[in-house]
Amino acid sequence: MSDNIYQNLTQLGSATELPDDPDKAVLEKVPNPQAGTKYMVRFVAPEFTSLCPITSQPDFAHLVIDYVPKDFLVESKSLKLFLGSFRNHGAFHEDCTVSIGKRLVDLLDPDWLRIGGYWYPRGGIPIDVFYQTGPAPDGVWIPDQGVPPYRGRG
Repeated sequence: MSDNIYQNLTQLGSATELPDDPDKAVLEKVPNPQAGTKYMVRFVAPEFTSLCPITSQPDFAHLVIDYVPKDFLVESKSLKLFLGSFRNHGAFHEDCTVSIGKRLVDLLDPDWLRIGGYWYPRGGIPIDVFYQTGPAPDGVWIPDQGVPPYRGRG
């Protein structure tokens, strides 16, 4: 595998400030060196943070992102910066979760993607949000996301 597949990355290997808004965040992709092989990739962000758009109080979630790539992989530092850009962004749980999933689908055009947003209680009610592009592809091991229903999660 040649290192030149990484030549267009703008954030990896350099100091990069956390974007202050998800729309300003640069998500980057790299060619999938295993294109043609069906496999699943999982990212877990157990300390995801955003703001309530009404009260500006912080909201916290455990995100699990699973996808089956085709031609591209998301570059993980750019994903980390993208997720971090929600820290000062006001949006409801549903909007955050689904927006993240759709942005990744737009970038990668994967065979399949799902995101589980397991949100900690606000007003005493935990909210779990799920987005998926369609049925899981045949022949790929897709494990359970492993996050139990809320009972003092953690």
